[in-house]
Amino acid sequence: MNAEIISVGTEIVLGDILNTHSQFLSQELAGMGINVFYHTAVGDNDRRFTAILQTALERSDIVFLTGGLGPTTDDITKETACELMGVSCRYNEEIGARLEAFFARSGRVMSENNKKQAMVPEHAVILQNDWGTAPGFIIEKDHRTVVLLPGPPRELQPMFTHRVKPYLEQRTNGIIFSKNVRVFGIGESSLEEKIVDLVTSGNPTVALYAKTGEVLIRVTAKAPSQQAAEELVDGMILQLRERLGNTIYGIDIGGLHEALVHSLQQHGETVATAESCTGGMIAAQITEVPGSSEVFEMGAVTYANRIKEQLLGVSRETLETVGAVSRECAVQMAKGLAEKSGADYNVAVTGIAGPGGGSKEKPVGTVYIAVEHHGRVWCEHYYFARHRNERDYIRTQTCLNAMNMVRLTIEDPTAYEVHYES
Repeated sequence: MNAEIISVGTEIVLGDILNTHSQFLSQELAGMGINVFYHTAVGDNDRRFTAILQTALERSDIVFLTGGLGPTTDDITKETACELMGVSCRYNEEIGARLEAFFARSGRVMSENNKKQAMVPEHAVILQNDWGTAPGFIIEKDHRTVVLLPGPPRELQPMFTHRVKPYLEQRTNGIIFSKNVRVFGIGESSLEEKIVDLVTSGNPTVALYAKTGEVLIRVTAKAPSQQAAEELVDGMILQLRERLGNTIYGIDIGGLHEALVHSLQQHGETVATAESCTGGMIAAQITEVPGSSEVFEMGAVTYANRIKEQLLGVSRETLETVGAVSRECAVQMAKGLAEKSGADYNVAVTGIAGPGGGSKEKPVGTVYIAVEHHGRVWCEHYYFARHRNERDYIRTQTCLNAMNMVRLTIEDPTAYEVHYES
């Protein structure tokens, strides 16, 4: 089954709002084994929208329309779709009553134009909207399907999950099942070389998605039963683990911060952070995870050299000779943090995030990350800048690599022998 997504709204075309619908729907549909070949955004113009929808109906099995279901005259999605599909609209008393009740609960009187939202395409499947006013619809005719969903993400996403997804699952042959494998520490091209034969396999499918600093591998299988599909996926993940080793940090997990917190919880250990160039970002990400209070001891933001010296015990000689952005400083920051926190793992970062402050010897993007564990320290030197003025990228990469270094030392016992020094 091939799908297409058309996002309707002048505010999207003008860039006033970010179009998150295409990303969400594409990810959900891919997980169901439904191909998405086209994304289109179009303003609230009947002529242009009609032309785009006409083309979509000619080349795709199912077309998703988002937005344009409101009560105003520029909300044209439903009317145009009905015209092209050759169906009429009729007022639905039940939906009308629901709308009136919604406005009554809000202490408002429903205006006359809101009745437009109760106009229902004939023979359409009505998608009840428990998160807003505008219902959605599924129109099927002549082997063509159009799914109409409201524009606000807080309405669209739960409506797809609870209304559209079950409908589509009934119309697919067999069970579609997916898992997301999260990989850090290897680039997309290098990763693909290691698993190219798996990427080109038929069932399950293996798809790579590059993200900031990492790669997501989606493994999807189709089978007659849920159990059979899961077995196919798990078998493929086993092969991925054999090829990629500890660069895989989690399955169906939100990110490195979650993986780190869960690993610390499982091992009954704790972590603390001392941050210069990241300004508390590592601590913030760790403490986003529910239950992080069990494993997070403290976080110190030590931008000024004076604070590095006074709080973490970095020597003045180090700061005056090799500077704050150095291996020596990072190591001393980690050791000083350990004395303050008593945590099992103490991670310290110092670097030049830019856009200013760099030099020929230490250009923007130079970062040192140190992890202390029971008196031993692992310190790495990184260079993250690809171009100038990439402050956010440098800081993000620093956070990810710092958390990954802690993760590796927790989960891989050989890391102690390979990396740590007394």
